[in-house]
Amino acid sequence: MGMFQLISNGGVTMYVLILCSILSMAIIIERILYYRRRSIVKREDFMMDIKNQLNRDNPRHAVSMCIGISNEANTPFANVVCAGLSAYGRGEKEISSNMERSIAIETNMLSRFTTIVGTIGSTSVYIGLFGTVLGIIRAFHDISKTGSGGISVVINGISEALICTAAGLCVAVPAVIAYNYFIKKIDNFVIDMELCASEILDFISNIKK
Repeated sequence: MGMFQLISNGGVTMYVLILCSILSMAIIIERILYYRRRSIVKREDFMMDIKNQLNRDNPRHAVSMCIGISNEANTPFANVVCAGLSAYGRGEKEISSNMERSIAIETNMLSRFTTIVGTIGSTSVYIGLFGTVLGIIRAFHDISKTGSGGISVVINGISEALICTAAGLCVAVPAVIAYNYFIKKIDNFVIDMELCASEILDFISNIKK
């Protein structure tokens, strides 16, 4: 069977799965590009430069560096450090609060749309099974209506119905893999942001001592 015939035999469920597949792939591509751009700058090198500027008692230049990197790559941990240094000199509690708020904002941006991919990955199989059940019901209904059948007719109807299950798996597997990848990337970004925030607080605390 050709592609169009497979879609036609699958019924309405196939069109739902196609829409899910298009939406899932669009989000996957967008998120991969989003994460890749924000992974250009290495945390260790960035923090070394920031600490050098703070050692020279030049927090304004450190903030300018953060803004420059944010404009270039919009790196999450650079935004967190920028939020902390913007409150430099106002007390550790305010600095910590600024960075915590920035971490929450950045985490929300990083996880945007990922729940859609996870939902598609977990429900596509069931949508496919639903289409298969409908197809089997339709096949047996046609047999009872015509009054003729046989094993070949039953097998043909069931094989057409199973198209939906296969399509559901084809949609679900890439979505689940992508969702797990996204969760891991978000965890890595969050760890980097928390490490940067901790390093900034420790550095400011040591300066005051």
